[in-house]
Amino acid sequence: MLLLRNGSIYDGSGAAPVRADVLMDGGRIVKVGAIEAPPCRSLDCAGLAVTPGFIDLHSHSDLQVLESERTEKALQGVTTEVVGNCGFSPFPQGSHAHELCEFGGGILGRPAGWGWASARDYLDVVAASAGNVRVEPLAGHGSLRVAVAGMRQGPLSGAEMDRLAGLLGDALDAGCAGFSTGLMYAPGSSAGPEELERLCRMAADRGKLYATHMRSYAAGLVEAVREQVALARAAGCRLQISHLQAAGRTNWDLQRRALDEIETARAAGIDVEFDIYPYQCGSTVLTQWLPLWALDGGTEALLRRLHDAASRARIREETEQGMAQEWSDITISGVAGARNAHLVGRTIADAATLRGSSGVDTALDLVMEENAAINVISFNQSEANLRQLLAHPLCSVISDGFYVNGKPHPRLHGTFPELLGSVVRERGWMPLAEAIHKVTGKPAARLRLSDRGLLREGFAADVTVFDPERIRSRATYETPDLPPEGIRWVIRGGRISVG
Repeated sequence: MLLLRNGSIYDGSGAAPVRADVLMDGGRIVKVGAIEAPPCRSLDCAGLAVTPGFIDLHSHSDLQVLESERTEKALQGVTTEVVGNCGFSPFPQGSHAHELCEFGGGILGRPAGWGWASARDYLDVVAASAGNVRVEPLAGHGSLRVAVAGMRQGPLSGAEMDRLAGLLGDALDAGCAGFSTGLMYAPGSSAGPEELERLCRMAADRGKLYATHMRSYAAGLVEAVREQVALARAAGCRLQISHLQAAGRTNWDLQRRALDEIETARAAGIDVEFDIYPYQCGSTVLTQWLPLWALDGGTEALLRRLHDAASRARIREETEQGMAQEWSDITISGVAGARNAHLVGRTIADAATLRGSSGVDTALDLVMEENAAINVISFNQSEANLRQLLAHPLCSVISDGFYVNGKPHPRLHGTFPELLGSVVRERGWMPLAEAIHKVTGKPAARLRLSDRGLLREGFAADVTVFDPERIRSRATYETPDLPPEGIRWVIRGGRISVG
């Protein structure tokens, strides 16, 4: 048994705090209220906030959640992590194990040496691992497609589509919390409406969540939202729009129109919400800026095109035309080898100046030199837009964190203390109870987790205790791996994991 005494209880519902105690036993909360101390260990939480363990609804730690030495999320108060986002999951391999690692390595943080034949195999490893968080995986559409057809783009044959649907059904029935798409990442980007609707119907039939990295967050933002809303309407699925934002200065005014589309759909009965991280910058792979046709067939095919003068010229032109940001907005955060390690932390524009080249040619040269394995951080959105998103009642707050060979985005180490410290205490963008709801009760409801996200009798004893006057992120873009301050204890399954 473990007793938390005298804390300010934020129960995860968004309600105002109350002074109370929390008693845990057998991995469950057995009482919340005034409790006469039983003969057990107790922690004095006077002056501290006692909350449900934080739920990271969107991350890319699919491989790292299996490792006990990975404490980045636990140190922030996270006790449950949702992986398999943006169409990337480490399963199923099918007959394309090498292609799966090529497809997912840049986002999942490892270029090779991983992969599971099925969601069941992955979940078995999760259950046996000594990781620091509970894991809720999504089945990634891109990975499913790679398992069926490798890195080939374009429509699937009838037999391939049946195989794809079968793999998704197996994953959902094995225990995946839902299904995700990454419609800016090849080859999943080539999926048409019929393919997506069939798969979303399968998620809807099983009561699972559909989360999407849409086709555009730039000039095509509003159209991308409309596509996903229409898909949710046709399939009857619960829609989670991942990391909603309007990327690029010329597109910032599109955000209000995108929110109007979401709010109208919600009012019409479509179960749609969204999420975002509390930073103006995002992070991804550099190849996301290249035209999708150039990525057809995978890395080797891309490099052949870049070595061909005519193909490179076309890629160069279309990359420039499609840019929502300036090259000075895109910072190199990770590279494959030592040759360009000195460029980590510099923008593409900086690298271009050093090389005496243009931004686009420098980007394409780096893709060739690093075998397409380059991670970047991109300046995406305005502070006013970020505030509008974070404070919106349909928003959950996420990390979208992933590991790189270099300097990761500070959200990997700092998201939740950044929200509770900078956003709530320093900027005053929302009340503390509301912010806590956005990382506890709200994401739990999206996932339909019946025993997490709230401090209630019978719920899992996953609890985070922090000092609301001290909590803050120390992670910066220059030093992103610094742990946060102000987290006093993190309890998972009734056992103290941090503190």
